Amino acid sequence: MTANLIEIFSSVQGEGKYLGCRQIFIRLSGCNLNCAYCDTNFKSVELCSVENNFIKNPVEVSQLIEIVRKINSESPVHSVSFTGGEPLLHWKFVGEVARQLKNFGMKIFLETNGILFNELEKISDCVDIVSMDIKLPSVTEENFFACHRKFLQVAAQKDLYVKIVISAETSDEEFDAAINLISETSTEILLILQPVTPVGKIQATTSEKILNLQTRALKVLKDVRVIPQTHKILALR
Repeated sequence: MTANLIEIFSSVQGEGKYLGCRQIFIRLSGCNLNCAYCDTNFKSVELCSVENNFIKNPVEVSQLIEIVRKINSESPVHSVSFTGGEPLLHWKFVGEVARQLKNFGMKIFLETNGILFNELEKISDCVDIVSMDIKLPSVTEENFFACHRKFLQVAAQKDLYVKIVISAETSDEEFDAAINLISETSTEILLILQPVTPVGKIQATTSEKILNLQTRALKVLKDVRVIPQTHKILALR
């Protein structure tokens, strides 16, 4: 089994609940969305970057396992992060790699846009941590809340946190709808409000707006934190 990978590297998690934890990142190609604030090149590539080297795509499961184990032996990590793009587009590959890595005692971290709920269900047995985005219509120009609702119901069985990117374009109405959506599954779910890193036409929001939205969310959810993209501040990948 193979997949087209963009890069494999060791660094610190720059977002969310596990901010600062050392991880091995496996970035897979392809995405089912085109978010206005996206800062990642997820197109398929001929060569996958591995630390300071390159390997030819597509990458075999056994090849990836060997690379991950080697990196972990040099610098032990908290978990292995499957990211993208959207890693669940490659759910069979992710599932096979994840199951083998768990046999070596490694935790599996999934970063996802929270839409492909059927695919998550098929590999949920080998995923430990889910970092799920809720995509607001102001950045996707579509409403994915129905898919997010089903995804939450599957992901809630895991160590789950939800992330919402906040920009100047974020409206109170769509934000409140997202908060209510989360609360339908559980008010205990951790919510991360991530101020957008400006890109293209997407503008940063004000600190006043961020605090206001956190206040609105805390009236419904029990744990709401404001965390920016710290890897951007530190100039890390």
